[in-house]
Amino acid sequence: MTNTGDVSIVKAIVHRVGNMARGEKLTLSENPLTLNDELVRQLLTKYLLQHFNEHEQYRFTHHSSLGLNEVYTYSRRIFNDPDAFETESKHLAQLLYQVSTHNRIKEGEFYVVKLDGVMVGHETLQALVLLKSEVKDTFLKLLQHGKSLEIVAEEGLQLQKPDKACLILKTAEADGYRLSIIDHTNKQQDTQYWLTDFLQASPVADNYHHTHEVLSMCKQFVTQQLPAQFEITKGQQIDLMHRSLDYFKENEQFNLQEFTREVIAVPEMVEQFEQFKQHYETNRQVQLEDEFDIHLSAVKKQSKVFKSVLKLDKNFHVYIHGRRDLIERGYDEQTGKHYYKIYFDEEA
Repeated sequence: MTNTGDVSIVKAIVHRVGNMARGEKLTLSENPLTLNDELVRQLLTKYLLQHFNEHEQYRFTHHSSLGLNEVYTYSRRIFNDPDAFETESKHLAQLLYQVSTHNRIKEGEFYVVKLDGVMVGHETLQALVLLKSEVKDTFLKLLQHGKSLEIVAEEGLQLQKPDKACLILKTAEADGYRLSIIDHTNKQQDTQYWLTDFLQASPVADNYHHTHEVLSMCKQFVTQQLPAQFEITKGQQIDLMHRSLDYFKENEQFNLQEFTREVIAVPEMVEQFEQFKQHYETNRQVQLEDEFDIHLSAVKKQSKVFKSVLKLDKNFHVYIHGRRDLIERGYDEQTGKHYYKIYFDEEA
């Protein structure tokens, strides 16, 4: 989300949230930030918004009732009552402190910022940003003392991608709002407290979500399941991932039967793919549609992780971008080594 020129900060407050299990403290601010410097406001607004992927949307959930989701409830009060900001920001900080118990969770500053004028499509919306900054940078600052200059080191907020953040858009309130989420650190399953324990959010099952998940499933199937069930070379795996990605790039709609027929092709592998899809849905707790409109932004994002590098020992890296039929794999009895034979027309 890059268009921040018309966004204004209504209120902002910062609390310090430690790790409760390590005995670190929760320090609550009594008053919002005073943001009189226009440059600071601009930098903070850009920092709060620019790294969110607006296509990848989530919503607040709860296994019993949406009203029991605490972050949803506190956020709704902030949106609907201008005088509730400070009180509810403290409730949010207290909740985050209560779930910060894993030994890998770091102490950090917790920002609660209410915004106005956030453009989403053709709508202008109010929004709330919840952001936790865990990683600090050290800056060198030049100071003048009389006729001399000195350099001092100061620790502060790095204006790169936030460690953890959630953008809550004031829309679809009855359905848990619409959220964009960043979780840049602690990506291990046991430390995803930001998404699961604190926010209690789930992806919105739209075309972006289905495209992203099916491509993720395809990659796991090719790189993990197929080698365990079939004799398949790395070159064949790369070729199959290329053909999977090409299907999504060349078609406007995904059709499961068409995909398995054209891309997977081999009946035994198709059967394994269908079984793997069921396991994937169960393990990830998602429901993937057999037909949906392909979302190009999700394809572009996933294409970055579909690696096309064939690594041969520590000596060679072969980049494969297509035409699997021009690569031939064999075994040399004299040297006792495998080899690849590559056919081409011109040498660049």
